[in-house]
Amino acid sequence: MTDLTTILDEISGFVWGPFFLIPLLLGAGLYLTIRLGGIQFTKLIPALSLGIIKRKDPGSKGDISQFQALTTALAATIGTGNIVGVATALAIGGPGALFWMWVTGLVGMASKYAEAYLGVRFRGTDTAGEKSGGPQYYLERGIKGPIGKILGLAFAIFAVIACFGIGNMTQGNAIASNVESSWNIPIWITGIILTVMVMVVLVGGIKSIGRVTAGLVPFMVVFYVLGGLYILLANFGALPAAFAQIFTEAFTGSSATGGFAGAAIIIVIQYGVARGMFSNESGLGSAAIAAAAAQTTHPVRQGLVSMTQTFIDTIIVVSITGLVIISTGTWSQTDPETGEQISAALMTGEAFSHGLPGQWGHWIVTIGLVLFAFSTLLSWSYYGERNIERLFGRGLVMPFRVFFSLVVFVGATAELEVVWLFSDIFNGLMALPNLIGLLVLSGLIARETKYYLKHDPKLEADKDQIEAFMANRPGWDEWKSGDVIGSSRKYGIQTEYPSDDRIH
Repeated sequence: MTDLTTILDEISGFVWGPFFLIPLLLGAGLYLTIRLGGIQFTKLIPALSLGIIKRKDPGSKGDISQFQALTTALAATIGTGNIVGVATALAIGGPGALFWMWVTGLVGMASKYAEAYLGVRFRGTDTAGEKSGGPQYYLERGIKGPIGKILGLAFAIFAVIACFGIGNMTQGNAIASNVESSWNIPIWITGIILTVMVMVVLVGGIKSIGRVTAGLVPFMVVFYVLGGLYILLANFGALPAAFAQIFTEAFTGSSATGGFAGAAIIIVIQYGVARGMFSNESGLGSAAIAAAAAQTTHPVRQGLVSMTQTFIDTIIVVSITGLVIISTGTWSQTDPETGEQISAALMTGEAFSHGLPGQWGHWIVTIGLVLFAFSTLLSWSYYGERNIERLFGRGLVMPFRVFFSLVVFVGATAELEVVWLFSDIFNGLMALPNLIGLLVLSGLIARETKYYLKHDPKLEADKDQIEAFMANRPGWDEWKSGDVIGSSRKYGIQTEYPSDDRIH
């Protein structure tokens, strides 16, 4: 087991190292930002209004509302990464790592828009009448020849494996261990309760998941953010120094640990980018699966709504966690008994306890972690089942939901060092085919986005207005009817692809 852990650690270090996935993530995000004209900055306000205030497109087709698709994606991303992941980045990379998490989030908004656009653009309708889409489909349908098929298949395989790690066992373990630490409830009891709760929700499919996340996500975000804001206001005097540390050490790496002086800046960037993506999943392709289920009148509209998920996750929730840890000085605090740095698992709880009276800080972090991790379980189950469907057909979806629920108990009650390493590796491997696809399909994304926003720059057009300016646009009639180009006749979908839309 020690040898396996060492090998997996080395593989994870390469996948998330400075010469493989990190430059691809940042490079793809920056490239898409340029091609899309900085869409995450120019359209953020109308996108937030459409997703959070308006919440739905009247008369549109899909399984869940735009708001429910947003909260489902948020439920998957706002998890342990926002609490433990941020603390890990700061513990190893120092305050400068938060800057690179911000950078990852900002350029990642363009990646999130692009993958959500493609998820809706190339979605299909399965034998149960539900919308199904994501990289496992759009890579194959959008890229001509065997390359697209290989990329789509690779994503599906990696996603199924990853969903049991990052989306299941690690989340269940985080819930059970924190509940035991806070309230002395035995791990096995938490495991049983959690398994039953997950199974009850999952049996109802995406509509059940959408209803639960739509109610749970806004509450848990507000609950956690208000606690963090209170601490930041109470420590307002420490914020200027905190920001100075963040921006200074982002380019010096003076507080980074684990490497020689010349490698310090690489460590800061590596952990900032890796934990940033672990938190917001931009470029991973997962959010496109939730976006594909949304009721929307045009792929651009849902792409913009999905883009706001990265903003909420990273620029708001991750920032709150990071600033609380830095402003309270917890990131560099040592254990009085051992003299060693506080572990990342305890760091956020210690920071909130330091900033709030009594046990409030500890309770907020524990309750927040439980809610975050539980919602992550639900969303990642949906991601897993859509890829199971891609690999084996609709018939295995219900058995997968039951099996996924039972694995939650295993995760809650087992030691997971190896699982964490597997999760990191397959998270990275999921991103690889998706990022390649985003770059190849960037011409289609940019062209169609420009065309739509030329006619509806404020995202205020209704269904009839959209129909008027999209009439005769190649591929529009097929998409509008739900018969997405490129998939099987078995699912009632056209097989020929108009030459104007296909990427050659």
